[in-house]
Formats: sequence, structure tokens, C-alpha cells
Amino acid sequence: QVQVVESGGGLVQAGGSLRLSCAASGSFLGISSMGWYRQAPGKQRELVANIPADGRRQYADSVKGRFIIHRDQVRRAVTLQMDSLKPEDTAVYYCNAVVILRNDVRGSYWGQGTQVTVSS
Repeated sequence: QVQVVESGGGLVQAGGSLRLSCAASGSFLGISSMGWYRQAPGKQRELVANIPADGRRQYADSVKGRFIIHRDQVRRAVTLQMDSLKPEDTAVYYCNAVVILRNDVRGSYWGQGTQVTVSS
């Protein structure tokens, strides 16, 4: 089994900062990529930031320059530092881990989600 556990989130005023953390554990050979997605009420889940094995970070245009994703390969963890938060960043944030189960078989796993609320 593979588990993805998130922590962080909460309520912050506009312009403030929050830090999300996520760790993957269980039986797998390695991690292909880890990233953060978010889903606001009435909207589809969208990519926020992703970091694959080659380290090339990907960001949604709406968060570039404000969010930074960092990956700790040893600890199988990823963090998302969110600065200059805006009310439109309010959403449930989900961590995703694509892991290598065996040979060329990969599996995608999600955390339970953590609420981020930015007040104006």
C-alpha cells in the first residue's frame, strides 16, 4: 500500500504565507513525481505545482513568483511554500505522488486534502 499524508494549511489574511507538507510512504521502488493540486468550490481540480524526478519544477501561471515547491527525495516528501496569498487561492489542496511500483508500472496516489482559506 502507498499512503500520501499532507499537513499544513489553514486560515490566513491576504498577503500572508502558508506552508504545506506532504510525505509518501509504503511499498514502492521510487517516486516519479510529486505535486500539489487544488480544487475550489464549483471548480475542477487544477495543477498548482509539480516536480518530477528530473527536478524541473512546473507551476500554474496564477502562482508563479509566489509559490515554491521543494522536494526531499530522501524523505520522499514535498513542500509548497505559498507567499503573497490571495483570496482566489482559497481551495482544498491535494498532494499527488506518482510512484514506481515495479519495473515500468507506476501508480498515482492522492492525499486526503487540506483546506487553505485566504481572507480579504
